[in-house]
Amino acid sequence: MHMKKGSGGSFWIKRVKDKRKAMEKQEKRNFNGKKYRGKQTDSNKGKKSGEMKKPVQKQKSVCPVFEKCGGCQLLDVPYEKQVKKKEKQLQEQLRSFGRLETFIAMENPLHYRHKVKATFGRDQKGNIISGNYREGTHYLVPVDNCLLENEKADAIIRTVRSLLKSFKIKTYDEDTDYGLLRHVLVRVGHATGEIMVILVLASPVLPSKNNFVKALRKEHPEITTVVINVNDKRTSMVLGEKKEQVIYGPGFILDKLCAKTFKISPKSFYQVNPVQTEKLYGKAIEYAGLTGKEKVLDAYCGTGTIGLIASDHAKEVIGVELNRDAVKDAVINARQNQISNIQFYQNDAGVFMTELAEKNEKIDVVFMDPPRSGSSEEFLTSLLRLSPRKVIYVSCNPETLVRDLQFLTKRGYRMEKGVGVDMFPMTVHVETVVLMQYCGK
Repeated sequence: MHMKKGSGGSFWIKRVKDKRKAMEKQEKRNFNGKKYRGKQTDSNKGKKSGEMKKPVQKQKSVCPVFEKCGGCQLLDVPYEKQVKKKEKQLQEQLRSFGRLETFIAMENPLHYRHKVKATFGRDQKGNIISGNYREGTHYLVPVDNCLLENEKADAIIRTVRSLLKSFKIKTYDEDTDYGLLRHVLVRVGHATGEIMVILVLASPVLPSKNNFVKALRKEHPEITTVVINVNDKRTSMVLGEKKEQVIYGPGFILDKLCAKTFKISPKSFYQVNPVQTEKLYGKAIEYAGLTGKEKVLDAYCGTGTIGLIASDHAKEVIGVELNRDAVKDAVINARQNQISNIQFYQNDAGVFMTELAEKNEKIDVVFMDPPRSGSSEEFLTSLLRLSPRKVIYVSCNPETLVRDLQFLTKRGYRMEKGVGVDMFPMTVHVETVVLMQYCGK
């Protein structure tokens, strides 16, 4: 899942990163029927084991690389079991704060990822392969078809792989720092059908680039744009920081979400599961209870999705985001949708809210959608200074949500209600929307 930039500097962040892998492994064990009581430690020594719950019924895995590529953890668990387990775990985590509505499952929980990445390399025999790194390693696991990914995107990646030999394009080797093609990203507009292919290269020159695009589009005429991104550093980051080179089409795609049109650039944050995103954002707007008189702040706004959707129901919307490119796209998105009651600012969300509080600016509702690490203490402190009547917290990590709720509920807020949304079927991850109401200090 993509991490949006927001307030930083919290002493909490390191603790969350240290716990993240252990938490995901424990969640996976819980899904497979093992439930441990007592404190869990990194060492086997001194671990307290409790009763073994009845194992969850498994179905035979339909993926040949399941548990190797690291893309999913629950593919062998029947989907209805996944949903029940996620709902139960979320209830256990949040019941002390407030009530939860019925968990929102996905009707068709396969091939939902509309942003697909493949890393390129060679196997021990020298054959060109593409796929994902095995979890926790840099061992490349070949993947041809993924049950979580958009099928058209997977087909395009296979075609790119088949063209490399005839165009004499070498795959990049991170050990020797030699070769050209590192990754291929495909972004598909769910509603529009527009497709962007991003070729991540170690240097800016793609041999016979026009003929390469022609050959690729001969097999996939639905491709609307092809872009080169240069990543010439020895890094685990996928995209490089340099400006992209557009070699076909406009260099972006458009998609529709909640009746709004959004521009998606190569580096834009845009939820990978648009079907569930509409349900997630729909709940967020419902919880806000906007009447058309409110002044709304969209913190961690990214390309402005939540703020733009909320603009139909509010008097005024302010979006704040640290990423400069995301803010540019947000401004374009507002213009594209002919929305005039929203403004975007490039700033740290916590700093921005502190400045608003110092000016005695009144904000009625704050939407916050932080990264997996949650919000920093500095951000939450600035939120308290601003004291909006309602806070709509969209979380992609229940653990950090609980931590942040503990902070806010001790300082004047209460959780009115919340709901879990299965944005990432076949994985242990879950999104949550929570309504916080200010009840006084």
